[in-house]
Amino acid sequence: MKLKTKKFASVLAVAALSTSLLAACGGGDNDEGANGKVKLELFSNKVESINTYKALIKKFEAENPNIDIELNAPPEAETVLKTRLTKNDLPDLMSIGGNATYGEIARAGVLKDFSDSDIVKKIQPAYIEMVGKLVGDEKKGVFGIPYATNANAVIYNKAKFDELGVTVPTTWDEFIAIADKAKAAGQPAFYLTLKDAWTAMIPWNSIAANAAGSDFASKKNAGDASFKKDYQPVAEKMLKLTEYGQKDIFGKAYGDGNTGFAKGESVMYLQGNWAIPEIKKANPDIQLGVFAMPVNNDPAQNKLVSGVDVLLTMNKDAKHPEEAMKFIEFMTNEETATTYINEQAAFSAVQGVFQEDPTFEGIKTNFETGAITSFPDHYYPAGMQAANLIQEFLMKKDTDKFLGKMDKEWEKVQSR
Repeated sequence: MKLKTKKFASVLAVAALSTSLLAACGGGDNDEGANGKVKLELFSNKVESINTYKALIKKFEAENPNIDIELNAPPEAETVLKTRLTKNDLPDLMSIGGNATYGEIARAGVLKDFSDSDIVKKIQPAYIEMVGKLVGDEKKGVFGIPYATNANAVIYNKAKFDELGVTVPTTWDEFIAIADKAKAAGQPAFYLTLKDAWTAMIPWNSIAANAAGSDFASKKNAGDASFKKDYQPVAEKMLKLTEYGQKDIFGKAYGDGNTGFAKGESVMYLQGNWAIPEIKKANPDIQLGVFAMPVNNDPAQNKLVSGVDVLLTMNKDAKHPEEAMKFIEFMTNEETATTYINEQAAFSAVQGVFQEDPTFEGIKTNFETGAITSFPDHYYPAGMQAANLIQEFLMKKDTDKFLGKMDKEWEKVQSR
């Protein structure tokens, strides 16, 4: 999911406006249409999937003529959802990210517990475990159904790999050797888009998950770990990557990266699977491949960073729970799940549903064997603004000061 930072005042303004609009057109007590049909609101946090959802909703409504689904995908969706939570105006159905916001809402006790539902058995256990960690031990249950998953990967231009005479690396040293070879040939190894702070989180998450461990957050909260003590290798490898970018790595944004990489302006691109449709729009003929960043020199220790991009859940007090569950069952059947991931260039948390696009061949094994790990920043305290801190660090290159600041900001947010 792409992250954007806004001034707090403007966020609140958007939230208030969106909330009033949504209340007027979708949620609350307006659950019966004029035609006597059951009316349900589906709240989504992804504008990218609006057209996919519209088509799926149309199909669902044709199969269930007594149900109308109204899709709402507002800007600043997470802020809107939190505001609606405080107003006791939670949507019937939600399609949201598997991140700290989901954990916060689940802990509030307002979401349905799916623990006894057969739907849970259809989902890959690793993703059930991931979202469970977001909720924490204080509240037991399964409050969201992992649906679509994403991956941080290295996207590479196959033609350029052939020109350089290199193959997909399996160790960090091999990875950097390719970057060195590209640099020697006068080509940027990576197209870096650090004008958008959130794009720094792509390599950061890959490196941190594999170098600092997936249990860092729990250890940090217990006082047994710190950025200053445990993230030195992460910071060093992040700085190393910046040696191989194009000119003006802090002047290019995400859109520039998609277009620039599509035009052949770098050998590799450090992004998520969601960038691939945008790259192919800019250059339909480009031959792409992907691989998990090999952070360690022991290939067996390298895992693909994958998280829950979309989870489905519902208001535990929904006035029409049977109809709401019927929609979630529809979304999790294999045919629908396959349609969603194909259109969104995503991966599925539904067992037996695989992304067959040959572009993703290099990470298919990770999903099939479970060689995946979760996004470290999903477990950072909400409001820490890690992306901005990392962007600042990559500009100033003061490792000790940066890691100390990460510790302070974590503790500051936790103590609020």
